[in-house]
Amino acid sequence: MRIRASVAAMSGALALSALAVPAAHADGGNGDTRITKVVVDGDNKVAIGTSGAVTVKVSVTATDDSGIKEAQAFDLFGPDNGIESTGKPTCTVVNATTSTCTASVKIDPRTDYLTGKNAGTWYVSAWIDANDDDYVWKEKSGSFFFQRAAKLTVDAAPEPVKKGRTLTVSGSLTRADWESLKYGGYGSQSVNLQFRKKGSSTYTTLKSVKADSRGNLKTTTKATVDGDYRFSFAGNSSTAAVNATGDFVDVR
Repeated sequence: MRIRASVAAMSGALALSALAVPAAHADGGNGDTRITKVVVDGDNKVAIGTSGAVTVKVSVTATDDSGIKEAQAFDLFGPDNGIESTGKPTCTVVNATTSTCTASVKIDPRTDYLTGKNAGTWYVSAWIDANDDDYVWKEKSGSFFFQRAAKLTVDAAPEPVKKGRTLTVSGSLTRADWESLKYGGYGSQSVNLQFRKKGSSTYTTLKSVKADSRGNLKTTTKATVDGDYRFSFAGNSSTAAVNATGDFVDVR
């Protein structure tokens, strides 16, 4: 469960969770146990929307000359006192000295008291025990982006259009507001207008467009051949990347 600094009273397991936040620069260990790789959700990016729990998978690979015995629950922590803890990891042997330990945690914006300030770079705190009583603890064994999910729309008009005429392409970029549990405009962001010719599987960027303060997008381009137009947002540390569903335009 995530702990907020603004919670005035805590008791029992909740209070113990708050005390479990790793102290800065508290790495430690004994012997030759080392953490060699940390992966969160496959690509080290976790996007959270406004409804429903998201299961986040954490994998930590470690090595020791005697082999790996077990791992303690991983703590995930980030801005604004954000913290989540996984269940007990399951360790899978890679070879005689190396194992990958995997665990998961469910994060639900409806119950975990998330705020926009929680978005950004998060870290994984990991404790690994070896078979010969060696161990390693790294407060920041790996990092990942904890992001607000985004949505992107597009509409190209007129449809159909005569070859060589001007198309107006509009849309909007929004992202999850974890406090209101709604999506709100994400303003002043650069978004690419892309085009995919009919029969092709690849989009090509035509130009960069900047959203207004409310996340609204509007630009023009010349119609040349049949195909799909879409907006594409690359994302950043706090907000997930997203592509609009292409809008097909018939050029006559």
